[in-house]
Amino acid sequence: MQQKIIILDFGSQTTQLIGRRVRELDTFCEILPYNKYPVGDETVIGVILSGSPYSVHDPEAFGVDLTQFVGRVPVLGICYGAQYISHSLGGRVEKADSREYGRANLETVCTDNPLFAGFDQHSQVWMSHGDTITAIPDGFECIASTKDVRYAAYWSGSRRLGSQAVWAVQFHPEVFHTVQGMQLLRNFVVDICGSRQQWSAASFIDTTVEELRRQLGHDRVILGLSGGVDSSVCATLLNRAIGDRLTCIFVDHGMLRKDEFRKVMEAYQGLGLNVIGVDASEKFFADLAGVSDPEQKRKIIGRDFVEVFNAEAKKITDARWLAQGTIYPDRIESLNITGKVIKSHHNVGGLPKEMHLQLCEPLRWLFKDEVRRVGYELGMPERLIKRHPFPGPGLAVRILGDITRDKVRMLQEADDIYIEAMQQYVCDDGVRLYDKIWQAGAVLLSTVRSVGVMGDERTYEHPVALRAVTSTDAMTADWAHLPYDFMARVSNEIINKVRGVNRVCYDISSKPPATIEWE
Repeated sequence: MQQKIIILDFGSQTTQLIGRRVRELDTFCEILPYNKYPVGDETVIGVILSGSPYSVHDPEAFGVDLTQFVGRVPVLGICYGAQYISHSLGGRVEKADSREYGRANLETVCTDNPLFAGFDQHSQVWMSHGDTITAIPDGFECIASTKDVRYAAYWSGSRRLGSQAVWAVQFHPEVFHTVQGMQLLRNFVVDICGSRQQWSAASFIDTTVEELRRQLGHDRVILGLSGGVDSSVCATLLNRAIGDRLTCIFVDHGMLRKDEFRKVMEAYQGLGLNVIGVDASEKFFADLAGVSDPEQKRKIIGRDFVEVFNAEAKKITDARWLAQGTIYPDRIESLNITGKVIKSHHNVGGLPKEMHLQLCEPLRWLFKDEVRRVGYELGMPERLIKRHPFPGPGLAVRILGDITRDKVRMLQEADDIYIEAMQQYVCDDGVRLYDKIWQAGAVLLSTVRSVGVMGDERTYEHPVALRAVTSTDAMTADWAHLPYDFMARVSNEIINKVRGVNRVCYDISSKPPATIEWE
C-alpha cells in the first residue's frame, strides 16, 4: 500500500514547492483543493495545510473542517495554515502592525520537540504574512519564536485532539531562504508521519507499468508524440507496458523548431516505437489566421490537434485510448483553486469534450525532474532526456500577435541560432551551457517594430527577445546569467542572418512573478 501525504491548497504561490520538497524525501504526496480532503483514505499518513493570499478574517477566506483529519493523522499548518488552525481552535489571529515579509531568525527553538530535531538554536526562516498569531488555543504550546513573532511555531502539546498531534509554523519551510526548512519537513514527513520513503523512479515505473496493464487491458493506445522529454518518456513507459499495441502519432502543426519534424522522427528509430508522422500545418495556419489572443491560440491548436488525432484514429479501428505526456505542473497551472485559468496547457485546457478517445496520462503525478529520472531508469538516450521543455503549441505562443508563415520562419531561424550556439558553448567547468539551462528559447515581438540602421539604410523591423531560465521543477525559475561573449555573438548572428529582425533583447524576469513562456 503506497503511503501519501495530503497537501491541502489554500491558494499559496508556494503550495507546489511544498509538494516538491515532500517528493524530494522520496514520499508520494498529492496536492488537493482545501475542501477536497479524501475522507476514509487509509493511505494518508499526514496532512499539510498550505499558505494563502487571504486573511482568516476575510469573508471569502478558504476554510476546511479540521475534524476530518485532526487527531487521525499528524497535521502541519504552514503560514495561513498555522493561523487557520489557531483561529479555528480558539486561539487569536490579528492584523500585524506591519507586514512581515522576508528573512527572520528563530531566537528560541525547542529542539527537543520532534518537529525541530537537529535544529540550530538560531536558524534563519522566511516570513510572508500580514496577520500574526497573538494567542494559541488552550493546551497548545509555543515551540519557536523570533524577535517580532512570539508564536513562530506551536504544537498541540498537552491538548488531546485524538491519537495524533498538530504542529504549526508561521514561516515557510518549503522555500530556499528557510535554511533548515528541509530538516523540518523531513522531521515531519519521515519521523513524525512515518514515511517509509519508497517513492522513487524505479518504484514509479514498476507501479505504473502494472497500473497501465490493468487499465488498458488488450486495447490499442495512440500517443501524441512531440519529441519532448515528457512525451518521449510517456511513450517508452507505455511501450514497456503494452508493447506494439502503442501507436505514436507525431503531428507537425507548422510551428515546431527548425527541422524539428525530421529530427524527431529520426530520434525514435532506435527506441522501437511505431511512429506515424502527419503534416497538418496547412490546417493549423488556416485556423490561426488573424488570431492574436494567446489563450485562443492554445485552444485552437488543442482543438485541431484532437481533430487530426481523431482522423488518424479512424484508421486504427481498435484504438480506444489517447495517451499524453501531461505532467503535474501542467495540471496545477491550468486551473487553480479559485477556478481561474492561469493558462491552458496543450495537454490539458485544449481538449474538447467531444474527443472520441479515453485519456491516459501515465506521468500526471510527476514533476519535470522526476520525469527525467524515470527516463534514465528506463534506459533512454541522454539526448532525449536532456532536451529543454518546449510548449505543445510550439512557436505559436512565442510569437506575440497573429501567426503567419513568415513570422514563424523568422522565429525558427533566430531560435535555431540561439539553441545551436548554446549547445556548442562549453563553460569554464567543461559543462555545455545548454545543460546548465532548464529552458531556453527565442520570442518574436511581432506586435512591435523598432528603428535600426543596417549599412546606409534605416530599418523598421521586429525585435527578438531571448529567454533562458534555471529551475528544478518549472514551478519557480530564475533568469540565467548567460556569459556576455555568448550573448554578444548570438545577438550579432541573429541580426545579421535573420531577415526581418533588427534588435535582440534578453528577458531577466523570474518566475514568479513572470512565467517561463511569454504567452
